Amino acid sequence: MENVKERAVTNCSCGDICTLASRRIFRVEGMDCAHESTPILAALSTLPGVGRAVPSYTDSTLTVEFDPHAVTPERIAQAISEAGFKARIDDREAEALSYWERYGRLTATSISGVALATGLILHFTGVQPRVVKPLLLLATVSGGWYVVRRAWQALRHRQLEMNTLMATAAVGALLIGEWAEAASAMFLFSLAQLLEARSMDRARNAIRRLLDLSPKEATVLRGGEEIRLPVDRIVVGDTVLLRPGERVPVDGLVVEGVSSVNQAPITGESIPVEKAPGSRVLAGSLNGRGVLDIRVERPASDSSLARIIHLVENAQAQRARSQTFIDGFARYYTPAMIAFALGLVLVPPLLFGQPFSTWVYRGLVVLVIACPCALVISTPVSIVCGLTRAAREGILFKGGVYLEEIGRIRAFFFDKTGTLTRGKPEVVHVRSFCDLPEDQLLRLAAALESRSEHPLAAAILEAAGSEGDSDPLPAPTFVQAVPGMGIRGKVNGGTYLLGNPSFFDNGSGLSGPQRAAVEEWERKGATVVLVGIEKMPLGMIAIRDTVREEARAGLAELRDLGASELTMLTGDNPETGKAIASQLPIDAVHAGLLPEDKVRLVREAVEKGNRVAMVGDGINDAPALASATVGVVMGVAGTGVALEAGDVALMGDDLRKLPFAVRLGRRTLRIIRFNVAFALGTKAVFLVLATLGMVTLWMGVAADMGASLLVIGNSMRLLWGSNGSRSITNIAKEEGSPA
Repeated sequence: MENVKERAVTNCSCGDICTLASRRIFRVEGMDCAHESTPILAALSTLPGVGRAVPSYTDSTLTVEFDPHAVTPERIAQAISEAGFKARIDDREAEALSYWERYGRLTATSISGVALATGLILHFTGVQPRVVKPLLLLATVSGGWYVVRRAWQALRHRQLEMNTLMATAAVGALLIGEWAEAASAMFLFSLAQLLEARSMDRARNAIRRLLDLSPKEATVLRGGEEIRLPVDRIVVGDTVLLRPGERVPVDGLVVEGVSSVNQAPITGESIPVEKAPGSRVLAGSLNGRGVLDIRVERPASDSSLARIIHLVENAQAQRARSQTFIDGFARYYTPAMIAFALGLVLVPPLLFGQPFSTWVYRGLVVLVIACPCALVISTPVSIVCGLTRAAREGILFKGGVYLEEIGRIRAFFFDKTGTLTRGKPEVVHVRSFCDLPEDQLLRLAAALESRSEHPLAAAILEAAGSEGDSDPLPAPTFVQAVPGMGIRGKVNGGTYLLGNPSFFDNGSGLSGPQRAAVEEWERKGATVVLVGIEKMPLGMIAIRDTVREEARAGLAELRDLGASELTMLTGDNPETGKAIASQLPIDAVHAGLLPEDKVRLVREAVEKGNRVAMVGDGINDAPALASATVGVVMGVAGTGVALEAGDVALMGDDLRKLPFAVRLGRRTLRIIRFNVAFALGTKAVFLVLATLGMVTLWMGVAADMGASLLVIGNSMRLLWGSNGSRSITNIAKEEGSPA
């Protein structure tokens, strides 16, 4: 698959494509599609020291890597300007822009429109041509001011693009005396570019809103004083004071205070999350009514929000398959259309004796209609709108290719622990074998485990604390660990044991009903511990990892969306795997797996021709994630390592986001296909009509303008709509609806 990053230059002084270069982002006004970036990339190819350049049409930026010893950012900006575009190194330069730089296109288009309207009115009222023609010429020159400049720069770099087509058509119309047609074409094309730029700005604003989530300043506590600082000056270890209604400026831990925090912009959670000392907060979240003191864990440049913005911006460089196809198609399309128009001008007059002026005009109309703008923007606008919508829902795609691919997935492989289950043992059942109440039995077990760091001990202690008894646990004495069995200790003067059944007289201390109860819970995948005295168990506690409720709902939605295979992969024993799978709509279970076994199973499915999504925690499952068609990482809002492991990241632990991502991928695919079909269909119809002489220049420009605006508007539908929690009926309606 071709990568847009490889389209640039290899003349850096460090040899091959530069990897150890400086990188700067340039804002390029008016660079809205691939055809407009062609002369820019060609101009940069002449500069020594430029490593590679990555254009982003959805936010009009160009990321350039270069050798700072060979070329400066100012020289790069100058080269972009020489290609006919205004470049800014950063947004601060916007304050110094002149009136013409800010409003030049609007002014030129307005002058063109007024001159054209005045000229046409005077023409129809019978005014002499010597008065009308200067107005029509003014309309042509004003409307074509930017068009001709860019066409000339493209020709200088031996490039053919849409401005070349339009400028040629306008000049040709003037030469054959069609002054009104030339003026109409230039005005409408200038208006089309103006409207297209405004429409693209609406799509770009969706990304800019992510930037607005991060406050520019925050209150920091230093030396007992409150200091207001820019967020980029806040360092790790600082304490930030967060007042009610303020946005969290950086990632950190709450050290004091209690509040509810809305994390929807980061994780997609719709319900505010309660925060207390020890809780993690994420940059971009909105604080509720409480006051929080937060210890900074990461600088602002490495916060969860910064990583989201970085991934969304970088994802535009990872082009989708359809975008790669369209860009390749457009490279041959434009020369082919010029050849067709030239043939239309020459063949009928030379071979069939047709009037030369008639076919010259039709050839010019073909050049106008052949403008490929609607086609080349049909995919990138859809992709960026889809990526931005996903980011709003707490889903990050590392590239448009993965947004397309996830819509095609029908086979899903899931890691068990931490993905389908909570990854944390919990007490699920307590049973007393004697007169001792179950809550007292649990407290006795918690007292014995109070000095243990075992995960099962933490589950028992948590369960005992949730019983609501405010009395402190009795302190155990003479606690002794017995390897492979459990622990023994004294509580309130009595000696008690806690461990597996073999700890109690090699299991012979269990009665038939007691043994049956233990075996029943073991079949359910639980670990059973007994509490008792030397030869007599007093009761049992069943502990196991519990299934996430959202996992059950998420898998059911995937099934409704047509998933053909839902498979669970786990390193646990088969009994535990089957017990968990029995609570979920799982098709197959593979248990007792090592990491290499998971990779083997995923690769086998891919080699059979299936598109496979592997869903895991992003660290232990990294090899399997890399082997799948699409790797999906769960719950990475607070971890930077896990973000690198997969192709798609669910910022929260909610598996219901996965069906939403699948629906979004499918909807994006439908919109892209419609856009491409509509753009090509419109061109084909109007090319036939132009050949037959049924279309004028201004009608061709209007058709191209309408097609471009419709493609943009259709793509922007991806930014709207309800969130991921929808009924099955609504899902079915959406899947059956046209793009």
